[in-house]
Amino acid sequence: MRRHRKYIFVVGGVMSGVGKGIASSSIGKILQAKSFRVTALKIDPYINVDAGTMSPTEHGEVFVLDDGDETDQDMGNYERFLGISLSRINYMTTGRVYQAVIEKERNLEYRGKNVEVVPDIPLEVIRRIERAADTAKADVTVVEIGGTVGEYQNIIFVEAARMMKLKHSKDVAFVMVSYLPIPTKIGEMKTKPTQYAARALNSVGVQADIIVARSEKPLDEKRKEKIAIFCNIPAEHVISAPDVESVYDVPLNFEKDRLSEKLLKILDLPSRRKADMHEWASFVRKSKDGKKTVNIAVVGKYFDSGSFILSDVYISVLEAIKFSAYQLGLKPHLTYINSKDFSAKGGSASGEGKLKLSTLAKFDGVIVPGGFGEKGVEGVISAIKYVRQHKIPFLGLCYGMQLAVVEFARNVCRWRDAHTTEVAPRTGHPVIDIMPEQREHLAQNRFGATMRLGACPAILCKGSLAHRAYGAGKISERHRHRYEVHPEFIEDIEHHGLIFSGKSPDGRLCEIAELPEKIHPFFLGTQFHPEFKARPLSPHPLFTAFLAAAARKRTKR
Repeated sequence: MRRHRKYIFVVGGVMSGVGKGIASSSIGKILQAKSFRVTALKIDPYINVDAGTMSPTEHGEVFVLDDGDETDQDMGNYERFLGISLSRINYMTTGRVYQAVIEKERNLEYRGKNVEVVPDIPLEVIRRIERAADTAKADVTVVEIGGTVGEYQNIIFVEAARMMKLKHSKDVAFVMVSYLPIPTKIGEMKTKPTQYAARALNSVGVQADIIVARSEKPLDEKRKEKIAIFCNIPAEHVISAPDVESVYDVPLNFEKDRLSEKLLKILDLPSRRKADMHEWASFVRKSKDGKKTVNIAVVGKYFDSGSFILSDVYISVLEAIKFSAYQLGLKPHLTYINSKDFSAKGGSASGEGKLKLSTLAKFDGVIVPGGFGEKGVEGVISAIKYVRQHKIPFLGLCYGMQLAVVEFARNVCRWRDAHTTEVAPRTGHPVIDIMPEQREHLAQNRFGATMRLGACPAILCKGSLAHRAYGAGKISERHRHRYEVHPEFIEDIEHHGLIFSGKSPDGRLCEIAELPEKIHPFFLGTQFHPEFKARPLSPHPLFTAFLAAAARKRTKR
């Protein structure tokens, strides 16, 4: 490990979901604001090689990087907070690490020696962390270890961090993000779970340098001192992290507690100057100053998780909406609608009439995000038909664009059986069909990392809605799909009025579909996922154009 590289490991205590990803992103942000070059890594302790084969309702959104790696949604947090693009070297899983070690063993790269879980697995983890730091030429690398302290699954990663700390103590810092519950019947914030989490971390040879105390309310001095005494750290290294209005407040709150200075001191780095959070603070102010509300419906397939709404499956879409709304001085009000609640007849997919399509009339705009499979498809198609006919601004993403093409083919081109072969393999009008190179993958059950993935270029038609939004003729966007608009039907569909305004450089693949503004105020779908490139300080132009159209519609009401 090079002496000029510094590492901050972020681990979780007490329970999952307390905000390790946001804490990691925020730590990176405040150090970046002090002019340090920062990169970030996520370590997921599951056996899956990547996040691509997991259901969205199982693990939340799959976030796709420029190089096509299918990762955990925390990678999206890193990119959004830090304003950088990461690659597959910034992401690892237990499965990926073991796969690499086994491949090396098969290739005799261990020169015939006995390969063991310890130390060879942690050494591979260290190699990957250092490679990511070197590639980014990072002063500081923030490494989030998924899971919770004390779990068997993440112990090899904590061991790797311990080994790095042992080698160069001044180059490694540990931050534990722990939860302090306030039981309703007791009404008092309890520190004991955090004490046990700290001891669990100690039991594997690691002492937390900083404890970020997550809770509903701010930490008082009494609890801060109690954590300091029983967790063996200075009281000023206990950082209060109460629930906040927005996750984007977190870096500013961290700086109020001078967290960056404390980390720099631990890492033996100079405090170059006061953190420049001016742009970030301006963005946060805009997020709270919006005077004009726009009501946006997100009609998706994966919102339900038992009795709960699971919005994390579309987290990048929801954040992209917010960024563009804030830029325009708007206050977005988002409503999550499960597409299963619609049907072709306007009732629920189960025929119970749970939700009428006319419900969409109250919204200023409708977004249909990505998805796969048959579940809820007819509800999506019915919703798209309604917004097209009633001239409600519409943005379709990936599957949302594909189903917009299906709806148009059925109801404008009059091909009543038009469909995607993903749902109806024998349809007479397969307007959406599997890409030829994908057929072999599916025939051989090769599903992992075989879709069309990552950044691909597209050429835009001059004068189109998309061209005006981007202000450019050539773009690059991230993809994740196996199906495309069937080339055989493109000419007929365009003859009926739907324009494919963005195509691959060879003209073979349709990337954007839109209706002319003289027919509809804003009706546009993308085969790619523009949400993956939206940033707080640089909103995505398509979302901004969509929100502007939604605001205009609201003004006309």
